[in-house]
Amino acid sequence: MTDNTTSSAPDTPWPGSKDMPQWTSNELIDAPVFTKKNWFALLGPGLILGGAAIGGGEWLVGPKVTALYGGSLLWLATLSILGQVIYNIEISRYTLYTGEPIFTGKFRTMPGPKFWVLAYLFFDFGSVFPYLAANAATPVATLIKGGIVPDPENIASDFWLMKGLGYLIFIGALIPLLFGGKIYRSLKAVMTFKLIVVFSFLLFLAFGYSNRATWTEIATGFVKFGSVPVEAGEDTNGNGVLDSGEDFDLDGRLDVIEPVKSRDESGKVTDYEDVDGDGKRDGVNVANIFVSVLNGRGMPDIDFTMVGFIAALAAIAGSGGLSNTPTSNYTRDQGWGMGHHVGAIPSAIGGHDISLSHVGCVFELSEESMPRWRKWYKHVCRDQLVVWLPACFVGLALPAMLSIDFLDRGTQAGSNWTMAVMTAEGVQETVTNQSGAGLGSFCWFMTILCGFLVLAPTMSTSADGIIRRWVDVFWTSSKRLRAMDARHIKIVYFRVLLGYALFGFVMLSLNPGDLITYATMFFNIALGFSCWHTLVINITLLPKPLRPGWFVRTALSLAGAYYMMLGAFAIAQTTGILK
Repeated sequence: MTDNTTSSAPDTPWPGSKDMPQWTSNELIDAPVFTKKNWFALLGPGLILGGAAIGGGEWLVGPKVTALYGGSLLWLATLSILGQVIYNIEISRYTLYTGEPIFTGKFRTMPGPKFWVLAYLFFDFGSVFPYLAANAATPVATLIKGGIVPDPENIASDFWLMKGLGYLIFIGALIPLLFGGKIYRSLKAVMTFKLIVVFSFLLFLAFGYSNRATWTEIATGFVKFGSVPVEAGEDTNGNGVLDSGEDFDLDGRLDVIEPVKSRDESGKVTDYEDVDGDGKRDGVNVANIFVSVLNGRGMPDIDFTMVGFIAALAAIAGSGGLSNTPTSNYTRDQGWGMGHHVGAIPSAIGGHDISLSHVGCVFELSEESMPRWRKWYKHVCRDQLVVWLPACFVGLALPAMLSIDFLDRGTQAGSNWTMAVMTAEGVQETVTNQSGAGLGSFCWFMTILCGFLVLAPTMSTSADGIIRRWVDVFWTSSKRLRAMDARHIKIVYFRVLLGYALFGFVMLSLNPGDLITYATMFFNIALGFSCWHTLVINITLLPKPLRPGWFVRTALSLAGAYYMMLGAFAIAQTTGILK
């Protein structure tokens, strides 16, 4: 419940745009101390967003990359995750001091809220597509059809089955946002269930049916900085013999680049000369920029035809796009730092005693408050580094293990879910050969089911993130909403939820593959800009003793540049500029 003892005085800080209301002030409370009894209750945003870390990119886009290139390109995701963990901590820095989410802080910077509402409506465009619900319909339909991937483009009954399931899943994903007091608590319960089921099954496969070479490839792939996709034959030393380390696709043959007969508008190969008759185009390979340059071979000729998928994987690795911003909202809703005095967004049903202040609340810097501040900052860092960061790497490694271990290297498929079901069939074959048909069939079912559990619950956090970042900012920036009772925030949230639901119904009429393509095109651009904007916020709106140091400033600046570069590559490849 909001602390009504806060006050606004003439000397209370009021930096940035005066179109936003002046902060109130109060005392910074002590940070909690972890014990054996309360450790789970003190897990914060890292658990919710960690549960979302294994999502659409890792399950749908990831296998398309790792089935072709193995673990060699996972270093791109490493950079993305490391940049995001710094970003998450920094947006929480703002919330710890003000009790406001970072989105509200963005609107406090010049030239003011009217400008930023237009800018971030554009940057948030990719997030509003309900591609997770659209794609989550496929595993359910596949189970209903007995293992056959639906073909909605050519079979009318499959079209209506997919549409109906997509709408049901979308509605189901919104239900947790209506119950449970604090919405944050409902999402925490949903993500805990998802993490337990999905991670338990994938770890069962990893320990029981994977091999050490796969995990070595994945682990080294996370740090193979500079590896890029190329078209190259396997005879790197030109001796005409398949030497150790040259068999990139692990087929036991010395492959050459098989000639291309045709490509589509984006440059992707649609027909080729199958020289060895194996049904896969040979020539897909990886080279390292640094090794190539140091050995005097110059820059490798990068194959840009898969850049869109690779950038999409990096875009969704971790959270991606503006879907990270709810970290600061959940920091507030958890009551961390000055969020203790502000309140939280309650669910529409329940949470009658929960309200949300219209204005942020800051504390006075003193000999008493600064030690408390440092403890709160360490508390946030621990949540991100101990919970969220490992969850992201595990969330990437386990789906990568599926495609590397249970699919032949170089496998391609026409759709994301064709690849996912092919992976399930590979799992079934391996488990059946080692442990019998019964367990093999069960593991096929669980692989498909995990695909659903990966996507559907993440749709809940995605929807909540979109709704709450806009509800939160207008709750503070709009004079009309500021006149409302603080307890009526749940009414505003519910109305925006209904609007989002209607929009989602319209968007679900589009092709699911198109939805994920459109969404990820914008993710990297949005996150890159948000990194830079967050840096501006924290070095202008926060008091000097609370501002980030030079290491964090440099890291956040570089992270923004990295996401911008990935976004530019993705847009260029999707639009056909890069071929």
